[in-house]
Amino acid sequence: MTITKLALALLLCISIISCSSDDKEELTGQTGSLDLKFDNGVGDQDFIFGTSYNKSNGESYKLTTLKYIISNVRVKDSEGNIFHYPTANNVFIVDEANGNNAGEIFITLNDVPAADYTEITFGIGIDQARFLLGAEGQGDFLNEADEAGMLWSWATGYRFIRFDGTYSSSTVIDAALNVHMGSVGTSLDNYKEVTLTFPNSVRVRETAQPEIHIEADISKVFDGVTSVSFDDGYDQVHTSAITTPVIAENFKGVFEVHHVHNN
Repeated sequence: MTITKLALALLLCISIISCSSDDKEELTGQTGSLDLKFDNGVGDQDFIFGTSYNKSNGESYKLTTLKYIISNVRVKDSEGNIFHYPTANNVFIVDEANGNNAGEIFITLNDVPAADYTEITFGIGIDQARFLLGAEGQGDFLNEADEAGMLWSWATGYRFIRFDGTYSSSTVIDAALNVHMGSVGTSLDNYKEVTLTFPNSVRVRETAQPEIHIEADISKVFDGVTSVSFDDGYDQVHTSAITTPVIAENFKGVFEVHHVHNN
């Protein structure tokens, strides 16, 4: 009986190893697509243009524009390998105005190596390496950003986030609100990166297109690491070396992966 049990155990181990090897061989050279679904909200509420939202200090705000730039997307698999999406195409504008009926904005990454992925990293805005390629080195994205109102001028650089609307406080009602955070050329670098861990493995396969639901809590832009007051100068954020780094740091904390669909 002991020998029989030992033989069965050996056969089971060989079978598991063989299956594992077969799985790895099946994934070799295989690619698939991966959907990133960005879903903007305010706290536990859906974001809706023109809706008034309260801040922690009693101020409130309403937005008519909400958009931001995502770049340098890369994913890490269960074995520690990192796939960096091709640089030329690795920059996107997440524009709430382009959302579906549920307010979701999709970014599809194609030709992603088949693997089980565990985390994602992306940048907010444009890093210095891309900026230093010059205007000609930006490819089609320069015109795309310009048309979307995400470019000040080439000498100054990109708007990484753009919030336009109005705010009210104890001193004003429906005053202009414009938060256009970005780097200022090479003199002020506000590019930040975010890494998010998946609640379960994201299985990219030739026959499957997973979907990662990323929620962005916009309230944390104003009530994040630092709580800011519109009345104290955060109603007009453009190229200031004082206000833009605060908004950039706060924006790092707005994202989380809510769930994953392995379709």
